[in-house]
Amino acid sequence: MNLTEKQEEIIQEFEIFDDWMEKYEYIIDLGKDLPQIDEDKKTEDRLIEGCQSRVWLDANYANGHMHFTADSDAIITKGIIGLLIRVLDNEAPETVATADLFFIEKIGLQEHLSPTRANGLLGMVKRLKLEAIKHISTAS
Repeated sequence: MNLTEKQEEIIQEFEIFDDWMEKYEYIIDLGKDLPQIDEDKKTEDRLIEGCQSRVWLDANYANGHMHFTADSDAIITKGIIGLLIRVLDNEAPETVATADLFFIEKIGLQEHLSPTRANGLLGMVKRLKLEAIKHISTAS
């Protein structure tokens, strides 16, 4: 599945729900399915700046693809990083770095977050892309 298809799948999943309370519950459920980051990787250098809650991101590059794991101490935030990883995991660094994450707007995520969570979302996207940029020269 390519980047566009993964995002379209998420958009379709969110269309099932009538209101934002149901969507928040779904985001929380997604966070429960997030592959766990190793406890020893919950270090200061893996914390994402700009997030109100603590979010750790571990990024690895192997066989031409980026691989991400994450965790958060906030259940909604954990679901949000889970959505981002679902779209960007196992993609080439160039793809991650230049990704148009249109699903965020299409599902109305940013507009339904508090200002601090919306800033955190931007911080997560920025960090995922920066991690990929580190590996672009490696990939070519």
